[in-house]
Amino acid sequence: MTNHDEMTGSFDNDDVAYEGRPPYAPHGPTPFNGDLGTHQVTLRSPAELADALPYLLGYRPEDSIILVSLHDRGGRGRFGGRARLGIPTHADDWAAVAQQLAHGLVTGGERRGARPEQIVAYLCQEPATGETGRSVMERLQPLAHQLRVACGRLDVPVIEALCISDGRFWSYCCGGQGCCPDEGEPMGLPGTSVLAAAAAYAGIQVRGTLRELRARLMPLETAVAVEQEVALDTAGMSLVPRIFDETGRVEVADETIKLAERLMHRLAATAPVPDSAAADRRDDDLLRADEAAALILGLQDRTTRDRAAEWMEGDEAGPALRLWRALARRCVGPYAEHAAALLTLAGWVAWSTGDELEAREALAMALGADPDYLFARLLHQACNEGLDPESVRRCLRAERVERAERAERVERTERAERAERGGRAEREEPVGPPDPAALAPVSPSPHVPEQRRRRRTRSGTSPLAATGEGHVPTPSARRPRTSAADGSRPLAAGGGNTGPRTAGKPTTPRRRTDRVDTPEANVLRTDGGTPEGHPAAGDDVM
Repeated sequence: MTNHDEMTGSFDNDDVAYEGRPPYAPHGPTPFNGDLGTHQVTLRSPAELADALPYLLGYRPEDSIILVSLHDRGGRGRFGGRARLGIPTHADDWAAVAQQLAHGLVTGGERRGARPEQIVAYLCQEPATGETGRSVMERLQPLAHQLRVACGRLDVPVIEALCISDGRFWSYCCGGQGCCPDEGEPMGLPGTSVLAAAAAYAGIQVRGTLRELRARLMPLETAVAVEQEVALDTAGMSLVPRIFDETGRVEVADETIKLAERLMHRLAATAPVPDSAAADRRDDDLLRADEAAALILGLQDRTTRDRAAEWMEGDEAGPALRLWRALARRCVGPYAEHAAALLTLAGWVAWSTGDELEAREALAMALGADPDYLFARLLHQACNEGLDPESVRRCLRAERVERAERAERVERTERAERAERGGRAEREEPVGPPDPAALAPVSPSPHVPEQRRRRRTRSGTSPLAATGEGHVPTPSARRPRTSAADGSRPLAAGGGNTGPRTAGKPTTPRRRTDRVDTPEANVLRTDGGTPEGHPAAGDDVM
């Protein structure tokens, strides 16, 4: 059972008056986004009042209890809120349902500042096998009585109660005065009443039945259902473990949103089809089983679902609603509970775009699939209470803008880091392998005594020091050397000759064959070695 508290759209500024028994002139909200301007419509008989019901609801009701509130305006009335519930199968439940429905309609009007002053009740049910319209009317008469009692307890009288069945109607308020024949009054042909003409003039159309509306959201029962169930099993083995992983969950969310965007563009590129059933079949053909499986499982994540809910207005809303309907039809077999997310998205987009009828049905079906689905429960309650969906739209818009700003900040940071790394790489000179020729030692040539070589001493002096252009250490600055024969006797300063030798041994001067006869080349290093890098301890200069 679903409860429809308020329908969308309005007949702004028209007066729909009833001239017959107690005069009431209902007018006001209808389920359509039409405006009859200043055109006045007067209902003069119960037949016209019965014919007006589909225009008040936006569809042709079946198996329904409907209460419509009336509000007085200068002696004339206007239609207010509506409440609908399915007719319970067991008569024992009728009293509780009548009380629930009356209470919901009256308290809902009070919350909106418009308590009903009068109520019109409708009971709509087609005959079962072996029944007639009259037998339906008689069987439902106790329910009509319970409705009048429940509304009376709330000080809101029921001024008309009609039973519509098998193309005829009966009034429970005629009092047996012969105004209603036993076989009932025939309903007028659809579209022939005054209100139907005014609605047609305003471009307003009535949909089919609720059964036809729900069929657009029910699981498929064709051969595609078997293929879809296999695809869901296959996708579940790969996607579910990733969704439970923190890193994989983010990746699956991005993949799901990108896939949904591609499918929306695919649907939007197709030509419109006027017939709803044909349009749904066309959409089913455009959706592959593996694509549907990936989206159905990916949208079970709450964060991903909320991102998808942002496609709620403008050019995105139409393709999004078609996609959510098609995916809901793909929740087949053991995956029926997965439809709660898709039905909630469909209900939300329908409500956001002004179609409260489909919104309520889709949200009610979502709660049927999963009674604990919080998002569906909150939206269903808000829709039934006549709240404005703009407050929800503002929240989703803000989240979308914030996410885009976060992504932009991350992208700017990454660009700055890449630029900084590139700048450092340009400032740093590349370090290549050393040149073997530069590392090779330079051998002095005895044939070219004039050769001069630049050398850097270990003390850090400039290379100019070895060429005579810089400071040349004096003999006094040389480090004393120790002879190999006597480690305690220092070398004599100057001349390169040693001190007195041991007695009895001739002193024969020797010259190193590898020395260069230049003072600069024979300078001792401060660490005791020669400029060629050989240790001084091995030099035995006489």
